[in-house]
Order: sequence, then C-alpha cells, then structure tokens
Amino acid sequence: MIYGEILAGGKGTRMGNIDMPKQFLTLKSKPIIIHTIEKFLLNHRFDALLVVAPKEWVHHSRSLIAKHLGKDHRVVVVEGGKDRNESIMSGIRYIEQTYGLTDEDVIVTHDSVRPFLTHRIIEENIDAALKYGACDTVIAAIDTIIESTNGEIVTDIPVRNHMYQGQTPQSFNINKLVALYQGLSEEQKTILTDAAKIFTVSGVPVKLVEGELFNIKITTPYDLKIANALFEERV
Repeated sequence: MIYGEILAGGKGTRMGNIDMPKQFLTLKSKPIIIHTIEKFLLNHRFDALLVVAPKEWVHHSRSLIAKHLGKDHRVVVVEGGKDRNESIMSGIRYIEQTYGLTDEDVIVTHDSVRPFLTHRIIEENIDAALKYGACDTVIAAIDTIIESTNGEIVTDIPVRNHMYQGQTPQSFNINKLVALYQGLSEEQKTILTDAAKIFTVSGVPVKLVEGELFNIKITTPYDLKIANALFEERV
C-alpha cells in the first residue's frame, strides 16, 4: 500500500509573534496545511493520508479538515512525537495497527508548510520509493555553500556542483525505514536532521528526485509574503 504522511508538528517560532503553529496560518482564504493536504488528495494512488500533529493541536486539525475538505475516509489525524522522526514513527505505528505492514508498503512524508509541491514530484517520489527503497526531493544549489563548524571561521567550501538543497517529500519503504531507525544508537539519533539521514548514516543509498524552486517551506513572515505572491501569479 502507499501512504502519505503530512508532518504538522512545527511550532512556528521563526514566524514571529503568532498564537498558533505556522501550518494553521491563512494563505489565500485557507490554512496552509489545507492547501498541502489538497495536493495529496488529488493523487489517487494513496491508500491513506496521515496528518501528524502535536497533541494539543489534534482536535483543531480535525476541525479544519472537516470544515474545508469534508469527510474523506483516506484522511486521519494522529498525534506526533517529540521530534520529526518520532512523529514519522507515530504515523507508522498507526498504519501498522490499522492496516498491518508488508515489505512493499511505502510512505511519502512531507512538510505541512510546503503547499506548492506538484503532482510530478509526488509521482516520482512514489515511483522512486517503490524502486529504490528511499528518495529525497532536492534542487541543485545555486549559491556557493560555506561550511563553518564554529560560526566564525570558514572551515570548508564544498564544490557547488556536488551540493543540493533538500526539500520534501522524502519517501521510503516503511519496513526498511523502521528497521534502520531501530538499529541506530541513541547517539546517532541525536544527529539526525531528517528521515533521509537515517539511511545515509546507515550507509544505505537514497535516490534523488528533482524538486522545484517554488516548492518553498513557509517558516518566516517573508516566506508567507512570497507564498501569497506565488498564488497571485497563478491566478
């Protein structure tokens, strides 16, 4: 089976003085998260779509979905975990308890605040997860990347042609993801920045899927202005 998982656990600290997580802010008359869910619902390959939210925002998430999308048997809101990867695992535990798991099952994980993903990106993620077991959506780095281990002095300038900027979705064979995650030490888990790193830390290849420049993550007030401008451009 093919599952979508929208990660809505962010608190929106970089958005400034707001009274709710950034995924619930309004973008063109609808919450950002609703725009994102709609993109997944347009793809009929998904057997179920999980929205993973903080415990205190589960009821609010369900209310928004009912208001804007009505009843869709494929959509369910589940409580997330303490961090991104634990939230992914919370969704997987729900899948296992509700549907069971097979070695062919894949999951497409995506940031709730990336509402501009395309049908192509979703399709290529599904296909790559089925074929390779893991994939990450990226765009080639435009600017030179500077590394500094202490924030004061340049320690490395990697070759730009080898650098990419990570986006989402990130998609995986579920059983492989769980097995690798459970095989990590607690120390290894502390250095994880996203789910794809579970594979790279374990020495397992992750296939690249080409993203889009406009597949932005809305995390700051400036990002929200850009997102509104992108919607205006598409009208």
